[in-house]
Amino acid sequence: MNGQELATAAQYGATPLVIVMDNQEYGTIRTHQERHYPSRVSGTQLKNPDFGLMARAFGGFGITVTEDCDVPAALEAALAAIDEDGVFALIHLIVQQRVKAY
Repeated sequence: MNGQELATAAQYGATPLVIVMDNQEYGTIRTHQERHYPSRVSGTQLKNPDFGLMARAFGGFGITVTEDCDVPAALEAALAAIDEDGVFALIHLIVQQRVKAY
C-alpha cells in the first residue's frame, strides 16, 4: 500500500507484472462504515496518483487504462516490456466505485 515495491523491483532487476485496480477508495473499510455507521463515512475516498506514470518514474513500464477494451493491448505491451526490455511492468486500471448493494 505504499508503492516502494517498485523501487525495490527496479533496484534489483525484478520483473513482476503488477496490476493496480484503482476504485479511488478504501472499499472494504467504507463497506464496514456504511454497514455499522450509516451516514458517517469518513476517510475512505482517495486521490491517487497516476500509477502508470509512477512506474515509469522508477524505470519500469507503466500504462493507465480507463476503458475495458484497452486492457488486452495494455497487457500485451506490459508482457513485451518484461520479456524484451527486462523491466517490471505495471498496469493501472481505473475502475468504477462499487454501487451500494444494501
